[in-house]
Amino acid sequence: MSKNSKVLNLKDKISGNEVDLSLCNLTEVPVRELALFPKATVVDLSCNNITSLPPEFCSLTHLVKVDLSKNQLTCLPDDLGSLSNLQHLDLYNNKLTVLPVSFSQLRGLKWLDLKDNPLEPDLAKAAGDCLDEKQCKQCASKVLQHMRALQEEVDHAREKRLLREKELERKREVKQREREAKEKEARKQEKAEEKLKRRKEYNAQMAALAAKEQQKKKNEQKKKKNRQAAADKKVVVESGPKPRLSLIGLLFKLLLLVLLGLAGVAAVCRLTDLQKEAMCVPVNFAVDDGLLWAREQEGVVRQLVHNLSSAAKEFLQSSQTSK
Repeated sequence: MSKNSKVLNLKDKISGNEVDLSLCNLTEVPVRELALFPKATVVDLSCNNITSLPPEFCSLTHLVKVDLSKNQLTCLPDDLGSLSNLQHLDLYNNKLTVLPVSFSQLRGLKWLDLKDNPLEPDLAKAAGDCLDEKQCKQCASKVLQHMRALQEEVDHAREKRLLREKELERKREVKQREREAKEKEARKQEKAEEKLKRRKEYNAQMAALAAKEQQKKKNEQKKKKNRQAAADKKVVVESGPKPRLSLIGLLFKLLLLVLLGLAGVAAVCRLTDLQKEAMCVPVNFAVDDGLLWAREQEGVVRQLVHNLSSAAKEFLQSSQTSK
């Protein structure tokens, strides 16, 4: 069935401000078609097979009276409270258990029938029996009060949830700031530790260089001292025995000169014509006495010569060793 035929059929159902769509075996509400007739403020959709109302149904704000009795409705749209002009609502004999919270916004609702629905206990108690006009009006008033209380609870719960979410968000922000501060402090501490580590390494390097330089100086000083000690020892070795060797040599040389001198004098006085001179007489006499004494002391002389030879050899050997 085309849209034009639906419109034509809907026109056939309109009488004044009323649209009668009852007993049409409908499974859904023709919202678009109803929106084309804003003057049709009364809609009868009873005795059909409608299981739910589409969200677009809430845009039919011109509706004043709606009959949805004897259908298969299990729920109503969440924005049902947008039907600001609705005064009469018949939901008799459906499968509703709850009403949307926005139902409390239907401030103009004067008449309501919720009989024969599996309502939850609190809602069923507020709805009452709806056996006559008076009870249906009371049902509208009490259900609105009940739904307003639910709305307040929902609003309060939403406010609490929002406050809780804000508090959680605030705590998250605080934790985030604390974490960022800790990370910043950790980075700062890490940089400080790294700087301290580099400084310690630098100081250790400088200390090692200073110790190396100090050791080098000590070694140089030690070498210098060793060289100085060696030089001093050499000077002591060279200068110590030399005076003694020089003195012995000098005495030995002096003795040889004296002996040579005496031998020369004796030879002159003994072998030359001067032997008869007065000065040679004592010399010759001394030589004769000496020779006599030498013959007598031949063994002693030999020992003396031997001792002199040994002393001469030791002198020569000590001289070679010192060189």
